[in-house]
Amino acid sequence: MTAVGQAAPAFTLQASNNQTISLSQFHGQNVVLYFYPKDQTPTCTTEACDFRDFHSGFAELNTVVLGISPDSVKSHDKFIAKHELPFQLVADPDHQVAEAYGVWVLKKMYGREYMGIERTTFAIDKEGNIAKVWPKVKVKGHVQEVLQFIKEELQS
Repeated sequence: MTAVGQAAPAFTLQASNNQTISLSQFHGQNVVLYFYPKDQTPTCTTEACDFRDFHSGFAELNTVVLGISPDSVKSHDKFIAKHELPFQLVADPDHQVAEAYGVWVLKKMYGREYMGIERTTFAIDKEGNIAKVWPKVKVKGHVQEVLQFIKEELQS
């Protein structure tokens, strides 16, 4: 997994609203990059809606929120519309970015093994370096914790 202090792996991918997003376009801003398994699933919806509900707090701190999953842009657009998400969702269908960040892992559910996203959030500072990693995220209270970190550690 990408570690604190390292440069955040660069990427350019398709995102919601038919836009192309590059991490480098946010240089000079903090970025919260959160990886999640799948659009429209209960836990992923809760996490996205929490980021939505606290979005203005991130914006006030010059911080961009980006969600990333293997889902298609079309799926992301539906997810955004249904839940009125005010931030971009990025499509990583070949999971290249997830692999670069070390969150494409072997998972187990009901005795079945498969590869998938480990729910993880990265705080990236204004210079493009990893400032904090939250691996194996438990959604309840997570967004507030990320916002608090940005407020206390990345606002100088």
